[in-house]
Amino acid sequence: MSASTPKKNSFFGGAAILTAGIVIVKLIGALYKVPLGNILTDAAFADFNTAYDIYSLLIVISTGGLPVALSKMVSEANALGRTNQVNKVFHLATVAFCILGTISFLIMAVFPRELADAMKNSQAYWSIMALAPAVFFICPMSALRGYFQGSSLMTPTAISQIIEAICKLVIGLILANAIMKAGKDESFAAAGAILGVSVGVALAMVYMYWCYRGRIARQKPGRDVPDSGREILSTLAKLAIPITVGASIIAATNILDSAILMDRLQEGLDMTEDAARTLKGVYNKTMTLYNLPASFMVPLTSSVIPAVSAARAVRNYRQGAQISETTLRTTALLAFPAGVGLFVLGEPIIRLLYPSTDVELAGWMLSVLGIASIAVCFMLVSNSIMQAHKLVTLPMATTLIGCILKLIVGYFLIGNPDINIRGGAISTLACFGIITLLDLVIIKLALPRSLSYARVFAKPAAAAAAMGATAWAVNGLTGQLLKWIDSLLKREVPLFLAVGEDGALLLDEAGKAMLSWKGNALAVTAAIGVAAIVYFALILLTKAISKEDLALMPKGDKIARLLRIQ
Repeated sequence: MSASTPKKNSFFGGAAILTAGIVIVKLIGALYKVPLGNILTDAAFADFNTAYDIYSLLIVISTGGLPVALSKMVSEANALGRTNQVNKVFHLATVAFCILGTISFLIMAVFPRELADAMKNSQAYWSIMALAPAVFFICPMSALRGYFQGSSLMTPTAISQIIEAICKLVIGLILANAIMKAGKDESFAAAGAILGVSVGVALAMVYMYWCYRGRIARQKPGRDVPDSGREILSTLAKLAIPITVGASIIAATNILDSAILMDRLQEGLDMTEDAARTLKGVYNKTMTLYNLPASFMVPLTSSVIPAVSAARAVRNYRQGAQISETTLRTTALLAFPAGVGLFVLGEPIIRLLYPSTDVELAGWMLSVLGIASIAVCFMLVSNSIMQAHKLVTLPMATTLIGCILKLIVGYFLIGNPDINIRGGAISTLACFGIITLLDLVIIKLALPRSLSYARVFAKPAAAAAAMGATAWAVNGLTGQLLKWIDSLLKREVPLFLAVGEDGALLLDEAGKAMLSWKGNALAVTAAIGVAAIVYFALILLTKAISKEDLALMPKGDKIARLLRIQ
């Protein structure tokens, strides 16, 4: 892709910049779960995530493809100046959203006990009840977001997402902490945490509706004759159903995987429900960190489709392939260091963020999931590339294959007493590994031969490997250095102890734990800092990043000039 490519055909456009807000919201959501995981017990954290898995599936079914379909229809009608058509499309879509939202709400509100029992986690009952209102409010809010996006107004959506995220963070953590301190049952604390989600969604919907009322008040009356309701609903369904089906595959798999995990722990390994909940909570904590790298793929997945589509529209298929290669290389530049970092520092990171959990077990799983996170990043971007090249059914097929493999591998491994809950992490790696492999093979076969996987993977992988070795070495050496300093000073306890009035060193078990945590924090921070410098330097020295790669990112042109990258 040359420097002369029109701006509308480049990635340095509105889509990439606007999705930066989505990345921030996703990061807030992930960071919300870190302190939450320290407030709740492992078992209560499992209750929280069990309810969230059910909620996620119902949300995908209720709103999966409709916002996209609504946005497309509103955009087309706006382009033709059909104001009445826009209003009718929105009103009919809103009715459909509200019906689906009401049904989903009733499923969670009326049958929470049955849903919890089906998930083999009876204590998730209260969390499911607390999350039920969210599944209703998010449906009309999705209609409003589709309306504004179709009108090319992204600010209301961005602000509503921030409102939702902040409420979840503040209200959820306050309620969970208050309930735990009051000595109530841990399942109530999980419900309090998840109630913040419902409050956030409700307030975000109110804000969106306020924006909509303000826009309607300023709108001039239309003179066009809108299509019939049957035609509009038919078009909405044709656009929305394929997207919804595709999105439902992973959400449904997560539900089945969670149920299978709890069942195999209890039935296959003869554990009590509380013991299984605790192990699942440990697993869910590692999944929170595993999901972080994928957040950075949002700008790429949002930008690649319009950019490739624009190139294909003028029959410039070679440029479409070049854009696809640049997207994959940028994915490699971001995904490899993140995944390798989680792999190498799995246990130290868990000890830093979740010191009260089973650090050794969680650290092992996070290391495996670190590699899986690389595959997830490539899967997300590969799916967008295939969709941009009109290979819309193939991502659904590869995802289905991977998800079936995940369920089969998880069933057998989790039921193995020597593997246990670790089978969940291994099955996740197997699932997304095979999906990514199939996706990359399809892309290579479908696109012109100008696409080179050697250019995509070689330099980022080599730099990430060197970075990983650096992180491992620095973390280990820093830890040994701290021990050596303690020994040199002939102290029987670590450094940085509190000193009493009589000059004696004060240390109890809690103090030992805190000092151990501080030493680990210092080692992890040093490892990440030095490794980041090494990776960045290697990327520049090997010229693994190009001006075209940076153009995918906001302010990429300025960054390229600053780093003197041609």
